[in-house]
Parts: sequence; C-alpha cells; structure tokens
Amino acid sequence: MKRTDRLRQLIRILRDGDVHRAVDIAEKTGVTVRTVYRDMETLMASGVPMVGSRGTGYRVTAPITLPAMNLSMAELEALHLGLMAVAQSGEADLTEAAQTLADKLDAALPEDVDHTTTDGLAIYPFTGRTQGVVHLPALRQAIRARQKLLVTLNGQDRTVRPLRLDYWGRVWTCTVWCETIRGFDDLPIEEITALRKLPSLFVNEAGKTLADYRTARTIS
Repeated sequence: MKRTDRLRQLIRILRDGDVHRAVDIAEKTGVTVRTVYRDMETLMASGVPMVGSRGTGYRVTAPITLPAMNLSMAELEALHLGLMAVAQSGEADLTEAAQTLADKLDAALPEDVDHTTTDGLAIYPFTGRTQGVVHLPALRQAIRARQKLLVTLNGQDRTVRPLRLDYWGRVWTCTVWCETIRGFDDLPIEEITALRKLPSLFVNEAGKTLADYRTARTIS
C-alpha cells in the first residue's frame, strides 16, 4: 500500500474519536508499529487535530481540518457549484453542511477577491424543472470579463450586463442589468434560446451594479 493511501486509511480509522493503540493500527494496516509511530507524527505535523503518544494510543480531538491551500478562481467556482448541487440533495444534514462550508469559504476569501460569482448558496424549492446548463460557461466568462451579452429570451433579443449566477433548486438564473428594459432582471437560463458575446465591456455605474440590485430588493 502506498504511504498516501495508508495515511488516508489511518484518518478513516481515527475518525470515530476512540483511542486506538499503535499495535492495533499496525495489525489493521499491515505495517510495523514503528511505521505507525512515524505516520502519526506525519498526521500531527500536517494539521490533523489529534492527541496521543507511544504506548498510550491516539485519538482525533476535533473534526478533520485541512492545511492551507491555494485555489484558482475556476477551482473556487467548481467548489461552489458542487455545494449548490449538494444543497439540493434532500438530505437535511448535507444541506446544512453545504451551507456552512460555503460560509467558511466566503469568510476565508481575501478582501480583494470579487465575490460576485461566489456569493453563497441560493436555494429555493423549484424541484419540478431541469437545469439549463448549456449557457453556463459563457455566462461565467462574461461575468468575470464584465462583457455585455445579447440574449434571446421568449423570442425577444435583449442586451444585458451579467452580474451573478444563482442556483434555485434545479433552475439556474442570471441576475443582469438589462439595457433593453432599463432595469434589473433575473433571467431563467433554461429559457435562453440564443446567447452571443458583444465586443463591448461594461464598468460599474451607479444604479446598475450588483450592490444596487441587492439594495433594491431589500427596499422592496
């Protein structure tokens, strides 16, 4: 067994919170007691919250923690999209865990990171409809680049400034400032029949930002 696989196996053994003696762990994993001692030192040094010593046994003192890591924006988006899906699983404990994990991720983000594409989990019980995901990549790119889009919705062409994506229980929406109707709107992505990137970009303008949208919703 590779050492990395063995370390993962040790974590699975220790997760029950009980005290485990090195001799018992060695028997379960098929290695020597001396190897178990070295592995335990490695786990402690890597940040696994555990106590114990040779001769007394080892136990985990808190839920498993992860060492610091660097994430790209694409990886961060993937995490949030995955959490949104888990939150809709119907399992109460998974829904709660997904929400608390999303909160931890947002709290850990540096102040200079744009939160518009990682704005927690939006949850609403529209369970009878399917996800419209074909336009998601283009929408995410446009949000990051602040690029205007020409979208066709219900037979009407609209020029929009995409601001944020939300997942509402199998239904994706995109919050936009719509230049056609001169106001904010939440577009159901599954109803978009055509989408084209326009050559023009947009900048923050008073009354047309995501912060303005939130303020308007709070007042209404």
